[in-house]
Amino acid sequence: MKLLEYEAKEIFRRYGVPVPPSGGVIRKTGQLAAALKRAGKAPWVLKAQVLAGGRGKAGGVKLVKNPAEARAAAAKMIGMRMVTHQTQGQSIRVDEVLVAKALDIEREMYLSIVMDRKEGRPVVIASADGGVEIEELARTKPQAILKEPVDPNRGLEGYQARRLAFAMRIPGERLGDFMQMVSRLARIFLELDASLVEVNPLILTPRGELIALDAKIGLDDNGLFRHKEFVERSDPEATGLEAEAKKVGINYIGLDGAIGCMVNGAGLAMGTMDTVSMAGGAPANFLDVGGGANTEQVTKAMQILLKDRKVRAVLVNIFGGIMRCDVIAQGVIAAVKKVKLKVPLVVRLEGTRVEEGKALLKASGIKMELADSLWDAAKKAVAAAGGRP
Repeated sequence: MKLLEYEAKEIFRRYGVPVPPSGGVIRKTGQLAAALKRAGKAPWVLKAQVLAGGRGKAGGVKLVKNPAEARAAAAKMIGMRMVTHQTQGQSIRVDEVLVAKALDIEREMYLSIVMDRKEGRPVVIASADGGVEIEELARTKPQAILKEPVDPNRGLEGYQARRLAFAMRIPGERLGDFMQMVSRLARIFLELDASLVEVNPLILTPRGELIALDAKIGLDDNGLFRHKEFVERSDPEATGLEAEAKKVGINYIGLDGAIGCMVNGAGLAMGTMDTVSMAGGAPANFLDVGGGANTEQVTKAMQILLKDRKVRAVLVNIFGGIMRCDVIAQGVIAAVKKVKLKVPLVVRLEGTRVEEGKALLKASGIKMELADSLWDAAKKAVAAAGGRP
């Protein structure tokens, strides 16, 4: 789960990480005057609250010097459709705008904490050069990127924070402030089960203040059960179908293909999608009903899957381990009868009591194709869907 900038900054404030004075978020221009007053004296900056980098270049960040400029910028920004280099050609609507005090900048730096999958622990990534072109810097000057591992139990050690400060040319009088900031960011990462905590840019003002000008936090969904404040939060990136699936405990992600895939187990779901692609088709979704799926879950999963109008064929690929194939077959039969399936259906079952499951499917009278293997199922589904869309 990714947090919007203003949400991430609220967490930064809670942990004592300095951020610019804020007037809060507005959703309509009538809220602007009060927000400007809360933010302090001009100039101000208005920032579109969307989950995409490159907002400034796309018109989503505006520096304004007076209330009239602020009103014009807010009116243009709220409701705009934004396309950035991270939206893959798709436009995203701006519904919220953060109003904050604009700060003078003497120098920009970069600071983040991410999970190092290879080492199996978090790592601080930093650079004395930051700002909007950090990706280009990593490509052209990889030696400018600094790294320090974070012990999951002890956090970031003092000597590591000092080493980063010296490499980033932090002024001596701000050494303590920097060490405190990077240590607190590491605490945020560990205590919130984050996958990303990023400050880009971290600025040094002419007065020598270190301020997190921007903030990003990504949370690991697998750790959300420990953080009740985020469980009920709506995901700005989720589609209507993805939000519906989440409410009933089904892992669903919409894709661009025409073959709806219903599978039990994340690994098997990924393998199914790959096999569909190898057979010349394209999956319409990732859908994992879980290893202990029951009739109700299978029915709900089928309903969600078929609400996607791109689906031209359905591939059910179930491995009966903990859940027996005959029980899964009963769920598939009940689901198909309830949703009144109007597209071709291909079913592949394997595992515990597979013969009993296949017998139930054959005796159901439901029009479907049974497959003997995943490859066979993928080819039949691709043919039924008419090939790649």
